[in-house]
Amino acid sequence: MASTAKSLGIAFAGFVIAALAVQALHAQGAINRVELRKADLTGVSGTEVIMATLEVPPGATVPRHFHHGDEFLYVLEGGSFQAPGQDPVTFNPGASLHFPREVPHGGFTVIGDKTIKVLTLHIVDKGKPLVEAVK
Repeated sequence: MASTAKSLGIAFAGFVIAALAVQALHAQGAINRVELRKADLTGVSGTEVIMATLEVPPGATVPRHFHHGDEFLYVLEGGSFQAPGQDPVTFNPGASLHFPREVPHGGFTVIGDKTIKVLTLHIVDKGKPLVEAVK
């Protein structure tokens, strides 16, 4: 049971972060990402921290992707999402998740009538793309 919950948590975090990779959806107004703060990580050369909010509305789909560093997220407004061929998963406000460096995640669609809103914190390699698509 704990392993299933952990897997679902990883899947959700992947979904939310994958939303960052879908710039085309931004053009359609589907996904709203607002960068709140970006700064070098003190004492760790070549590393930066990026804090943002991300809103993913019903029907928005995000691809699988990974990051050149760690990602942490906190669910501000919950909702449900579903991966192809999988059961729906619901996350409530207050859930927090962690995705380690270069672990692929994403590939989900928000279902139902609620927009999922999260606070993200990336600790990543400076100068590399924030998001890389999984091929």
